[in-house]
This record gives sequence, C-alpha cells and structure tokens, in this order.
Amino acid sequence: MFCYQCEQTAHGTGCTEIGVCGKNAEVAGRQDLLLDVTKQLALHLSRRPASERRAAAGLIEEALFATVTNVNFEVERLDALIRTVAAAAGSRLPEAGDDLRALADAAGIPARRERYGADVTGLQELLTYGLKGMAAYAHHARRLGQVSAAVDDFTLTALAALADGEADPDRLLDLNLRCGAASVEVLACLDAANTGAFGAPSPAPVRLGHLPGKAILVSGHDLGDLAALLEQTAGTGINIYTHGEMLPAHGYPELRRHPHLVGHYGGAWMRQRVEFDAFPGAILMTTNCIQKPAPSYAERLFTCGPVAWPGVGHVAGQDFSAVIAAAQAAPGFTDTVSQGEHWAGFGHHAVLGLADTVIAAIKSGDIRRFAVIGGCDGSDTARSYYTDLATGLPQDWVIMTLGCGKFRVIGHDYGQIGAVPRLLDLGQCNDAFSAIRIAQALAGAFECDLNDLPVRLILSWYEQKAVCVLLALLHLGLRDIRIGPSLPAFVTPALLQILADKFAVHPVGTVEADLEALVA
Repeated sequence: MFCYQCEQTAHGTGCTEIGVCGKNAEVAGRQDLLLDVTKQLALHLSRRPASERRAAAGLIEEALFATVTNVNFEVERLDALIRTVAAAAGSRLPEAGDDLRALADAAGIPARRERYGADVTGLQELLTYGLKGMAAYAHHARRLGQVSAAVDDFTLTALAALADGEADPDRLLDLNLRCGAASVEVLACLDAANTGAFGAPSPAPVRLGHLPGKAILVSGHDLGDLAALLEQTAGTGINIYTHGEMLPAHGYPELRRHPHLVGHYGGAWMRQRVEFDAFPGAILMTTNCIQKPAPSYAERLFTCGPVAWPGVGHVAGQDFSAVIAAAQAAPGFTDTVSQGEHWAGFGHHAVLGLADTVIAAIKSGDIRRFAVIGGCDGSDTARSYYTDLATGLPQDWVIMTLGCGKFRVIGHDYGQIGAVPRLLDLGQCNDAFSAIRIAQALAGAFECDLNDLPVRLILSWYEQKAVCVLLALLHLGLRDIRIGPSLPAFVTPALLQILADKFAVHPVGTVEADLEALVA
C-alpha cells in the first residue's frame, strides 16, 4: 500500500504497511481501486447524454466520500461499491480477491509516480483530494435536497481528465483552480441546505459536561442524521450529546428546539477512543473521523451513511431504533458534571447582523485585525502552535475559528471588543462558506480587494475537505495563507514553489516569528 493523503501520514512521506488512520493494505487497495473505477465511470459518462451524467452524480459522490480519510474501513462494503460503479461504467471486474488486488496495485500512487514523476503526481493528487472534499460537502447537501449542476459537471470533467492521464502541469494547475471555483459553489450549496433545513445559526450557549440520564453521543458532521435522531428520541427520556464537529449543531434553531439536545461531550475526533470509552451510552458516528474502536465500546458504537468499520453495527437509512435500544440498555450518567459553556452559532448571518458595529469598530481602530484560525485538528503535538498563537494575539484582534481546529482555540476567555466577542465560532469545516461570505461582505463595505482586508489566515489541515477549502481560497485570490502544522507529503518542493510564487502560501513557523509577522 501507499497513501499520503492525510497530514499524519507515516514519517511525513506516506503509509506503506498500515495507515496511521488504521486502514490495512487490503482496505487501502480497495480504496485505490474504487477511486480508479470512479474515474473510469466519469470518462465513460463524458461521452453520454446529460441525463445519464446527472443520474450518476450521487453515486460518484458516494464513491469519492468512501475514500476520504477515516470513513470506510470495511472491505465488503467497498467491494460492493466498486462493482456498482464499475457496472455503471459498463465494466466487469474479476470475482477473485487476488485479481482485485492486482488491479488495485496498478491503480495506486506508486505506479503513477513511476510513470509521471512525483511533481505531476502531486498536482494530480491535489486535484483528487480537492474532489474528495467537494464530494463530502456535496453529499451532505444532496441528502438535504440541495444539488449543484456546476459542481456535478466539474467533478465529472476533472475525474475524466485524470482517467485520461492528464499530465500537463499547466492544465493540472488550471483544473485545481477550477476545482477551487467549484468548491466555493459546493460550500454555498451546503450552507443553503443547512440553513434551509435547520434555520440560520444564531449565537447560543452550549453546555459542556453532562446530566443524569440515558444518553446517546453523536459524532461526525451530518446534521440531517442528528435531526432524525432527535425526532426519534423525543419523549424517550434519552439525552442527546454532540461530539467533535457536531458542536456547532447547537447554533441551529431547528435543532436546539429539542430540549433533550442537552449539551456537548468531549473534544476533537482524535480523542474519541478515550472519550467514547468513558461515555456510558450509545454512540453514533455519522460521517468521517471514525477511529478503530476499543472493545469496551464497540458493541454500543454505530455507524451510518458512508461510514463503516468491520464488526460495528451499521444503520441503514435513518432508522435509529438499534441505537436507541443500545442507549436504553446502557447505564447512562448518574451525576451532573459542568465544564462551563461555549457559545456556538456565529455563522455569517449572525456576524453580518453585527456588520454596522464591526465596521464602526474597524474604522475607529477598536478592532485592528481578524485572524482566521481553524481547520482540522489532529494528535500532532505541534498543533499546540494554534493555541499559543491565539492566546498571544493582541487584544484588538478578533479571532474567527471553524472546523475541529476550534478545539485548539476554545476554552480560553478572550473577552470582547465592545459588543463584539473576540472569539467567533463560525461552525464546522462544513460551514467554511461563512468565513468566505463574511470576507466578501467586508470587502464590499470597504470597497477593497479581499487581500486588502485586515484579515490573516492561519489554517490547520488533516484531510481532504481541508484541501477543498484551500483550493476555494486560492480561487478567490487570497494570498499569504499560512498552513500547518506540516505541509502535505504530496506537495513536492517544486509544487510548493508554485504555490508560494503564485499565491504566497507558506508553512507556519514558530509562534513568536509568526506573531511578529502577523502584527507587522
């Protein structure tokens, strides 16, 4: 196997024996093969009528999402998806597992690096990971009834180009920037889906800790699954808690109207083995971020949607009766523990509702700058950089955070600047459109370019949705973006030079040096 699509890839170069995420060589090979047959389907559809292309868009999203880090680890489900995608492309695959492994080896990154070289393969992978991130966001939007023809069309175009062996660096760079344009579109589409279904987020306090009673913990990202679970548990006496990137769910009016959505338990995704072990109820993993479960909680852990782990119960559709039964059988909490509260719900609707106040504070000098510190979290100890940077910023800076990177920033009292809190939690990584919309609105108010705004971007990345967001920012022309805690292994020195020269993208440095540069 060879995989270098996540930030924590082994030795910073690539996982070759077992993935840091927990996938073995067989799972990694199936994901490579699934990606390859999906590219072939796109190439096949590029020659077919538009109606056929539209009909296959959901299947292509599902296939791409299954290959995102920490999503699907189950060979049988991957095999079924591989055969479904191949059949849609008019292909027949061998029945034997050994033959599938041979196909997977031919589809892997090492074969392409040998053919195209590391630099071209890196550009291909940058595009591929952007497409994977787009597919994840499009999947959430589609489940809530929102689709984008432009996103579907570009996904097919880009996958077909990759299937056809596109290796020209200039054309690949152009496709990456076009992926950025489609990424902006898909983020806007998801924003419309979430706000249309659950209302525009508004500031609300979220209890951190727990209350006595039976309990279900919901992790991942899918608000639709949470909404369905809340409806099915109404009146049962079971309390629902969010975990990880589900924390921003409390900002949505249609979700927090349920009184048994009682709070948030735990921190970011990579702490789940400890936190799930200590949680005395059922646990539902709705999208990516699953880790190998410990035996102590595996029987009360359930997956749904694109997520799968061997031996873990999987919920088909949104019938959560098995999850509810597991929660009723578990002991639940017997005491009350309060760990304070966190204010969620500062999406673009809420922040732009303060636009006059914010603009006046900028003009008066009370607010000097904004720092966007967010993205993915991970177990790398170097991620303490983001905590130290946030607490070290001057008191006249406002900090905007989103994604599970927020867990490196929250938990500190940053105070306020007049009526404006110094820490604004914009939501999930799925809510990245809020940061874009706020920046666009401020640029319009000040009649300036985005790069002339008093905004600094310091991003953390872990997996492919972060790549999608980065390409969106590059498409918008934003420059001077700091990325850490380390650069992607697929970004070769030559590719990094391109990103530095064209977009002023550069790695984070020391906290002291970066603070000095940011404040200057």
